[in-house]
Amino acid sequence: MDTRETILNLLLKDGPLAATDLATRLSMSAAGVRRQLDLLEEEDFITATEARQSKARGRGRPAKKFILTAKGREQFGHGYDELAVNALRALRKSGGEDAIMVFARERIEEILHSVEKQTATEGAVSAEEVEELAQKLAEELTHHGYAAEVQENSKGVQLCTHHCPISEVASEFPELCAAEGEIISRILGQHVQPLATIADGNGICTTNIPITPIDRRSNA
Repeated sequence: MDTRETILNLLLKDGPLAATDLATRLSMSAAGVRRQLDLLEEEDFITATEARQSKARGRGRPAKKFILTAKGREQFGHGYDELAVNALRALRKSGGEDAIMVFARERIEEILHSVEKQTATEGAVSAEEVEELAQKLAEELTHHGYAAEVQENSKGVQLCTHHCPISEVASEFPELCAAEGEIISRILGQHVQPLATIADGNGICTTNIPITPIDRRSNA
């Protein structure tokens, strides 16, 4: 496997990654890796995204990290996507739309289980804690291939995912996206607003999260 293929594989498995991350893994100079990244970006196999630094690291310039584009992901084929689509079609035929939604909920619940366990306590939740929960959601989603981050806006924060590992399947089964929004809302204890999805042809999935203090006792 040459350097180009190795970079694509690393971004598929662990992206988003910075040039320095890739240089360390490949035992190459950062300059050498950047040359490869420039070529891959020119060919639209990868794209750059700026990942916010944590507050603990200060307000330095966000690090530029790279993820695969749709064209880049196509280099690895869609065998699993086809299998998943066929399986869900069979599930819908045997159990109807309700069965698809049950499956979709169970899938995202399993992914975000560790975050939801941390919200089991009752009591008031501050706006800052809502933002911290959103960050934990982003970290867990990234761990599962979503390349997620939290971005601030004037009225709250947005949970943004630059890569969706199930976008091809979700384009036919929007229940997968609907379940993600439902479970994220449940974990945060408040309404969230999906603004865009990769499955619908957008370049990024965006969920708006208003920052308002909440009290989980009122949701009991």
